[in-house]
Amino acid sequence: MISVSNITYFIGGRALYENASAVIKPGDRIGLIGLNGKGKSTLLKIIDGTLTPDSGSISKSKDCTIGFLNQDLLSFQSEDAILTVAMGAFKEALETHKALEKVLHEMEHNYSDNLVEKLSALQEKFDRLDGYTMQSRAEAVLEGIGFSTSDLHRPLKTFSGGWRMRVMLAKLLLEKPSLLMLDEPTNHLDLPSIEWVEEYLRNYDGAVVVVSHDRTFLNNVTNRTIEVANQQLTTYEGNYDYYLEEKELREEIQQNAFENQQQKIRQAERFIDRFRAKATKSRQVQSRIKMIERMDKVEEVVDDTAAVNFRFTMKQQSGRQIMEFENISKAYGDLKILDHTSAKIERGDKIALIGANGKGKSTMLRILYGTEPVEGERKPGYNVITGFYAQHQLESLRVENEMLEELKQAGSGKTELELRNLLGCFLFSDEDVFKKIKVLSGGEKSRVALAKTLISEANFLLLDEPTNHLDFISENILVQALEQYQGSFVIVSHNRHFIRQVANKIWWIEDGKIREYPGTYDEYLYWKASKEAASAVQPVPEKPVVQVAEIKPKPTPVSQGNDKLKKDLNNKIRNIEEEIVKTEAGKSELETELAKPEVYANHERFLELNSKYSTLTSKLEVLNKEWEGLVERLTSL
Repeated sequence: MISVSNITYFIGGRALYENASAVIKPGDRIGLIGLNGKGKSTLLKIIDGTLTPDSGSISKSKDCTIGFLNQDLLSFQSEDAILTVAMGAFKEALETHKALEKVLHEMEHNYSDNLVEKLSALQEKFDRLDGYTMQSRAEAVLEGIGFSTSDLHRPLKTFSGGWRMRVMLAKLLLEKPSLLMLDEPTNHLDLPSIEWVEEYLRNYDGAVVVVSHDRTFLNNVTNRTIEVANQQLTTYEGNYDYYLEEKELREEIQQNAFENQQQKIRQAERFIDRFRAKATKSRQVQSRIKMIERMDKVEEVVDDTAAVNFRFTMKQQSGRQIMEFENISKAYGDLKILDHTSAKIERGDKIALIGANGKGKSTMLRILYGTEPVEGERKPGYNVITGFYAQHQLESLRVENEMLEELKQAGSGKTELELRNLLGCFLFSDEDVFKKIKVLSGGEKSRVALAKTLISEANFLLLDEPTNHLDFISENILVQALEQYQGSFVIVSHNRHFIRQVANKIWWIEDGKIREYPGTYDEYLYWKASKEAASAVQPVPEKPVVQVAEIKPKPTPVSQGNDKLKKDLNNKIRNIEEEIVKTEAGKSELETELAKPEVYANHERFLELNSKYSTLTSKLEVLNKEWEGLVERLTSL
């Protein structure tokens, strides 16, 4: 479908690509990965035709159409409602609809056979283009990526950049190009929207190329990986996890080949040095010199994942309790965020606050920080020093400062070397550290603000989407730092891999209440799935208790044997009813136990209780059948 052949591209005097090649085939789901600044977005622009390579070529099949979601679309604004903007994807259908309206208007004044034929042709075309369903399809996609029904008729310009980007994503998905190129789409999506997009892309008819630093997203969506490194494009036939395994294997083979070749070269060089002056060995010496010159040199493996070691320091240890809320409420007009809820954070808690956008996660962080007024009691703990990273923290950066100077003025007492190492962790190196804040991009400012938060020596951190502008290596450095951090933190993130690595508790906001799961993210997912499965099981309907004992048939000339049989049946029925009551009580107790988060977190305990629950359910079915049979026999008498 698309062939990238031997392209070379320079920025200034630096080569981003040098004779690089790759192929995109129909149905491919490609993850385009690499360090920041290595040219991933540039490659997408070259494929799109926005940029032209200095040499090489891009070949496309005739029927190939390209849809490109790039960060430049953040600045796009419009007075139109977002539903109208998204429906711009149906250009031909909209033009056909306008032509239909024009013909209908003409027919009001001039009804003719010619217009009837034209109307019929246009209606057939509009139907062929699925024009009658285009609005419902646009609504479904917009709501799938997080917009409410009431949002659909709001003008695009009233939304923030991230939400505008979602609208452009919806428009691209509705256009259904044969190649869909997405540059960091998950940066602007919450977790439910990410999962919706994953499902959409898995079933997408065309090819997909996605740049992302969300490894869970890449694993769930892609079937091929192209790495941008060393001015080349290297293809791996699998998702991100496959790439990691395969790359490790390839690098091991390459490093072994490099070392073997170097040993061979050293042996040849020793022979040359030893016998260079001997005329009798001149032929052998020249032979070895030519051998070295003719060798295809194997490159030594460069470890791009080498990380600068960074550790948090804290001025002082906090008390056991970090923060407590009692009966707090928060609302914006009619919108209730929190409603008489309580929560507690203790030293050592590493909490991930998850959920859809608009549920109050960022509001919760501001409440924790103390800058958001709230009804109820907010009780900070003893010796708590709070550091807060969020997008609005960018405003606290002094724009005339150089990056290094900005960190020096944070008052951490760290040396210049330590600060330069920290900036290196977040993708700033060499002379970059002397750039003024005012010339940095939004993403670069975010990384500086994050670095500044991390050196604050706080013992309680609040981090709002800290991985948004980090590549895999920087994210890994942050993970390592948070894993060894001795303080407490609350993190808002939609990056599932990141949450898995750092959180030991999960919070979410539901029905105005702060809910907590006391375990890791994977344990939380297991608990949630088990809970949903349990709630999906239909309860066994209660059978009416028939007071058989009170049935007093009129005396009849029946034999004494028949009366004895009735008495025996009544006794058996009463005994079974008592057993049914006990079994139902036991089953109810097990249901209560199975609903507890700590039970779901303990896999063996859950299986044990679930087995008992199944046994009681089967027993109850047997008792009910036996009860029904006895009642039928008694009734027949």
